[in-house]
Amino acid sequence: MALPSQKQLQYWGIAAVIFILLLVALGDVLLPFILGGAIAYFLDPIADRLEEMGLSRAMSTVVITLSGIFVFILIFLLVVPTLIGQLGQLITQIGNIVENLPELWERFGAWLNQKFPSLNLQGEFLQEQLANLGNAIKARSGEVVSALLTSVQGVVSAIVLVVIVPVVFFYMLLDWDNMVAQIDDLLPRDHQETIRKIAREIDNTLASFIRGQGTVCLVLGAYYAIALMIAGLNFGLIVGFIAGLISFIPYVGALVGGVLAIGLAIFQWWSGTEMIDGQTVEYGINWLRIGIVGAIFMAGQFLEGNILTPKLVGGSIGLHPVWLIFALSVFGSLFGFVGMLIAVPVAAVIGVVTRFLINEYKSGLLYKGQVGKDG
Repeated sequence: MALPSQKQLQYWGIAAVIFILLLVALGDVLLPFILGGAIAYFLDPIADRLEEMGLSRAMSTVVITLSGIFVFILIFLLVVPTLIGQLGQLITQIGNIVENLPELWERFGAWLNQKFPSLNLQGEFLQEQLANLGNAIKARSGEVVSALLTSVQGVVSAIVLVVIVPVVFFYMLLDWDNMVAQIDDLLPRDHQETIRKIAREIDNTLASFIRGQGTVCLVLGAYYAIALMIAGLNFGLIVGFIAGLISFIPYVGALVGGVLAIGLAIFQWWSGTEMIDGQTVEYGINWLRIGIVGAIFMAGQFLEGNILTPKLVGGSIGLHPVWLIFALSVFGSLFGFVGMLIAVPVAAVIGVVTRFLINEYKSGLLYKGQVGKDG
């Protein structure tokens, strides 16, 4: 005899409360396990493919782990030092830009007035507000940078990245199929098929998003970084990294990266003077280079929308961009960095369960009423 629905809701509600309390209590302690589990989930299809090719599960896990360690070391030696160096230079550059905002605006306004005499952009009020903004940002920039670096150092420590995460990933990938089988064996028999159906939909959504969209982010980040560095843009690597990192939200990655890159390009290739052979040479705005930077992001959007996303993600994954931003904001605010890591999986679960409940509602008498009952 099945438990009454009221009792089942009580039990599931208690389980949800316990899960939330554990998340709050353990906090950053869960970070290496969440990262390790996410990596294992991401690479499980590769392990399955290697098993189909004749390797054992243990050997498949070893091959994937050694390959991952090799790639990590390669990235750490070749990319990370440059990335950190460019980040420090970018922070300094932003400080210089903020400090010189009034002068930059005056130069920009003079250029516009020269090209378009009917405009009047030399208002004292606007210049005064820009000066105040620059002073305010400059005064707080040190505090912001210090807090950011402290937070990053506290969350992503060397021990977590180098030791704990690979160990957790190795054992979870090795026992992934066994863990899934054991969880399946614990499902309540009265609802086993329903839970399996919902779990398959959740897995399809997560697979499309985490594996597919994660690959898209990696490809776009590499493309933007390499293309911008070839174009000669200062801080091209860090801009590409930022654009690729947030490309999982449609258009946001390209928009933020594009605005940042074009802003840096304008600052880098704006008109100015340069000493050549002891003589002061004045050069004009290099619109060609600025246009190349803009074209790189336009090409990236075409690549993402017409090739990468249709091939790797598919037509629809059921996670609306607004829902993603909301989930990231809420879970990040409640649980910090760990909350942001689990925001996407939890958002996918909530989305699938909500669609299931809506379908159940529409097929029931509460929705159809007497007409549905008679029909």
